[in-house]
Amino acid sequence: MVRPKVILPENGILEIDLLKEMENIRKDDINWRDGKVWSLVYHATDEHTEMLKKAYTMFFSKNALSPIAFPSLKKFEIEVISMAVDLFNGDKRCCGSMTSGGTESILMAIKTYRDWAKEKFPRIKEPEMILPSSAHPAFDKGADYFNVKSTRVPVDQSSHQADVKAMENAINENTILLVGSACDFPRGVVDPISELGEIAQEYGIGLHVDGCLGGFMLPFVKKLGYEVPAFDFSVPGVTSISADVHKYGYGAKGASTILYRKERVWKHQFSVYTDWSGGIYISPSMRGTRPGGAIAAAWAAMKHLGMNGYLNLAKIVMDASEKLIKGINQIPKLYIIGKPVMSVFSFTSDKIDVYYLGDLLDKKGWHLDRIQFPNALHMMVNPHHAEIVDTFLKDLRKTVTEVVEHPGESTDGDAAIYGMVASLPDRDKVKDYIINFLRSQYKIK
Repeated sequence: MVRPKVILPENGILEIDLLKEMENIRKDDINWRDGKVWSLVYHATDEHTEMLKKAYTMFFSKNALSPIAFPSLKKFEIEVISMAVDLFNGDKRCCGSMTSGGTESILMAIKTYRDWAKEKFPRIKEPEMILPSSAHPAFDKGADYFNVKSTRVPVDQSSHQADVKAMENAINENTILLVGSACDFPRGVVDPISELGEIAQEYGIGLHVDGCLGGFMLPFVKKLGYEVPAFDFSVPGVTSISADVHKYGYGAKGASTILYRKERVWKHQFSVYTDWSGGIYISPSMRGTRPGGAIAAAWAAMKHLGMNGYLNLAKIVMDASEKLIKGINQIPKLYIIGKPVMSVFSFTSDKIDVYYLGDLLDKKGWHLDRIQFPNALHMMVNPHHAEIVDTFLKDLRKTVTEVVEHPGESTDGDAAIYGMVASLPDRDKVKDYIINFLRSQYKIK
C-alpha cells in the first residue's frame, strides 16, 4: 500500500513546536490587517476582536444542540434573534434561529418554504422559487439540496436591481417563493423589496430577503441619513430575512440569523425524529452540534457595540466608501456599476482590461475580488480601510496608467483565468474547469 504523504504522528508534537509550525504555515495567508484586502474579513477594532475571542473561548466546549443542557446558549440565541427582529422592524410574532453563516440561513429558508408549501399547497409536487440573477449562489445550492427548482431572472440592465415585472411573469402554478437581496453581493444594490412584497402577497407565496451581507449595515446607514429602500419586516409581503452577524454585525465566524414573520412558517425549519433508539432527536437547523462559542460571541458583539457603536462604525465605513466611490469615478476609464446603497460596490471599464488591472494591483499587495457580467473588480469596505483610502486611490490611478501604457501584456495570473472563464459560452465546461481546479487545491502536495 502506498501511504499518503501526511499521516498521524507516532508521538504528539510539543505545544511550543506545534504553535511555531502553525505560525510558519500561516505566513503565506493574506495579511488583511494592513487594509489591502477588500473581502472575507470584517473587523471593527482590535479591542473588539480581543473581546470576541474571550467570549468565544468562554463557551468553546459548549454545544447548543441541547438548550436544556446549556441554558446560557439558549439565552444568547433568543436575545440575538430578538435584537435582530427589532432591528428589522419585526414584532413579537417574529421568530427564528441562529445558524453557522449566510449559506446555512438560506438553505434553511428554502427547506422551510418547501415544507410549508407541502402543507399550504398540497397540489404542488415540483416547487419552484424565482430569484434575480444577482442573488447569491447559496440559493442554487439549496435548490440542489432540497429539490426546489431555481428560476433566475435577468436583472434590470440600468439599475442592476431585480426586474420586478420579469419576476412576476416567471411565476407559475408551482411557485412557492420569491427572493430579493439587501444588498446584493455583486453591485451593492438593494432590490425593489416593496414591489416584490406586493406580488408575494397577491399570489400568497413567500418572499425571502437575503440580508446576509447588508442586514447589519443598512439599518444604521439609514439612521445616518442615507437613502435606504425599505427591505425588512416593515414591508408587509416580506416573510423571512437572513442576516449574518459575522459580517457587518462584527461577530465571530460563523454566526448568522434566519428570521420569519410568523411562527407557523418557522416550525417547518425543524427536523424531528421520534423513533430512534437513541431517543427523540430534534434539530432547528442543518447542523447537529452547534458550537457555543460563535453564538456567545454574536451576543457579546451586539451587546458590546450597541446602537451607538454600530452607528459609529457605519459612519466610518460610509465616509470611506463615499470617498472611494467618488475617487474611482474620477479616474478616467473607470466607473462604478449601478448605484450601491452601502459599502459594497464594484467598478469596471469599457476601455481597459480590469482583470489585468487587478493582477497588477495584486503585485502591489492589494487584493480585490473578480466578478463577471461585466468583468469587474469588487470591494467591501470595513472600518480598518478608512486609513488607507488615499493610498489605494493613488495606487489605483498609477496602475490604470500602467495598463493604458502597456495594454494586453497579461498572459497569466487571474486575468488569464477569469478572462477565459468569462468568455466561454459553454458554462458546463466552466463548471468542470472550476471543479477540477478546486480539487487540485485540496490534494496533498
